[in-house]
Amino acid sequence: MAAMDSVLNSTNQVALKVREENISPGQAQTVNNNNNKNEGKLTSLIRKNLVFEKNKGGWKYAILLLANQGLATLAFFGVGVNLVLFLTRVLQQENASAANNVSKWTGTVYMCSLIGAFLSDSYWGRYLTCAIFQLIFVLGLALLSAASFFLIKPSGCGDGEHDCMPVSPVLVAIFYLSIYLIAFGYGGHQPTIATFGSDQFDESKPKEKNSKATFFCYFYFSLNVGSLFSNTILVYYEDSGKWALGFLVSLGSAILALLSFLMGSPGYRYIKPCGNPLPRVAQVFIAATRKWSVAIPSNSDELYEVAGPESAIKGSRKILHSPDFQFLDKAATMTESDLGGPKNPWKLCTVTQVEEAKCVLKMLPIWLCTIMYSVIFTQMASLFVEQGDVMNSHLGNFHLPAASMSAFDICSVLVCTGIYRHILVPVCRKLSGNPKGLTELQRMGIGLIIGMLAMIAAGATEVERLKYVTPGEKESSLSIFWQIPQYVLVGASEVFMYIGQLEFFNDQAPDGIKSFGSSLCMASMSFGNYVSSLLVIMVMGITAKGEKPGWIPDDLNRGHMDRFYFLIAVLAAFDFVIYLFCAKWYKCINLEMDKCEKEMEMKLEEDNNVSSDVQVLRRV
Repeated sequence: MAAMDSVLNSTNQVALKVREENISPGQAQTVNNNNNKNEGKLTSLIRKNLVFEKNKGGWKYAILLLANQGLATLAFFGVGVNLVLFLTRVLQQENASAANNVSKWTGTVYMCSLIGAFLSDSYWGRYLTCAIFQLIFVLGLALLSAASFFLIKPSGCGDGEHDCMPVSPVLVAIFYLSIYLIAFGYGGHQPTIATFGSDQFDESKPKEKNSKATFFCYFYFSLNVGSLFSNTILVYYEDSGKWALGFLVSLGSAILALLSFLMGSPGYRYIKPCGNPLPRVAQVFIAATRKWSVAIPSNSDELYEVAGPESAIKGSRKILHSPDFQFLDKAATMTESDLGGPKNPWKLCTVTQVEEAKCVLKMLPIWLCTIMYSVIFTQMASLFVEQGDVMNSHLGNFHLPAASMSAFDICSVLVCTGIYRHILVPVCRKLSGNPKGLTELQRMGIGLIIGMLAMIAAGATEVERLKYVTPGEKESSLSIFWQIPQYVLVGASEVFMYIGQLEFFNDQAPDGIKSFGSSLCMASMSFGNYVSSLLVIMVMGITAKGEKPGWIPDDLNRGHMDRFYFLIAVLAAFDFVIYLFCAKWYKCINLEMDKCEKEMEMKLEEDNNVSSDVQVLRRV
């Protein structure tokens, strides 16, 4: 900041000399040249503070990461999208049990994102974390592919018509080991690859800062392009009993994803890990507790912060003081005992360290509100598939797999992403004056509303399906294409919710916990799956009493799954009201570099005024 003040002060001096002393234009230009040198030094200093090990990156290498994301997603959904049918047809589990197992597995996938984010931010760095978790992902798929040859007997069973033979507990254990290795590998890879991709753009350059926001749109776009193949081609082969072939294709895709990632190794931009954030956050709370009786200074400039442009947190920019959670400011309040001798981080923390803890606390309410949306999203991989499996899915002699209906969700995402980027953003930009069109919080709120409408549509479809049930028949005569509205609405909601989440948590997370910020998006999906599983258990426990089959029985024609969908819609409406209060309360992170950039802009405007005055003097 001292260097910044020097630049700004010298700029003001130029303006005063021109206006008050009427110096010559040549002299003014000389002073400005010196000023530009100072500005160049400052910019170099700020960029150095970001601790880039290599200064390459850019779209050339970001595209490789997008390809990696698409191929890895193809591999993951080649297993996940039809998993509920594999459990019911091959392992012969009941509908409710299979839906719960899929929810738990999917929840584990996204819970592992927290592990990957922690290792990435603290010790391994983004690149090494991505590489290691992708290797685990490939290992899990290889084990699943090998196990499937022994699980699927006789060959071709599990197609909905031919039953599979009972399998031994050992094979079942190997199957679960393989899918949970897949969960661990893919989960740890996802938040890290998103953050590593955003690292390829230098935020200190305005053009690359805009590219970073665009990257998250393309990141989610590539995710859906990869899953489109899984939800159409692979699903068809798996649904017809060719499970082993589907798993082998997923394995091949995962290997290609790993190779595409390694190809860019020489040119990626790398950022060093910032150390374990857990002790830093713990130090803030312990220091604040120790100084509970200490008065906080009225002037925030009196709080403790290290001198110079660099933060005490390795590789992290300084964060300016905020008025939220003021009790934590006690950790940065200096006492007489702090002035003498070395600083004890368990007694005195910097403002940046305190603000890092505040950022985590501020993001948590927003994150908690997104869990209900993830409950909505997870129905697409479980109950939507089970619902479609008891509907008329024949087009002439062709049987349409129920899981392939999620292709409409993917197409909806692809179309809505284009509409959002090229139509909605420009219109909202003109109306609101916000360069992004809509803020991330606004987009997430819109996504929650659309998700709620998707549940209403799913409930209405189920009401109609039950009207066309013939006693004694498994399938309703209602066409499976009645599910299109609910899939399309879920897809539209994803564009607003999940892309908004990726941008929000990545932007608002301090530099030292960037991957943690990205992992919050996936952790929301994880808890959404666990909450969904808990809801199913609670609903069945309450509704399945005596001779009543409950809302989600093994025979869906005897149940009322529509009531479960409407229940989720009501819960989402309550969640939206709470979200509005949280979004209104939230205050964005205020980085010192952002302040420097604003002051640079003000300085440049001042320079333009100086140039105008010089031109006037020339005319005089």
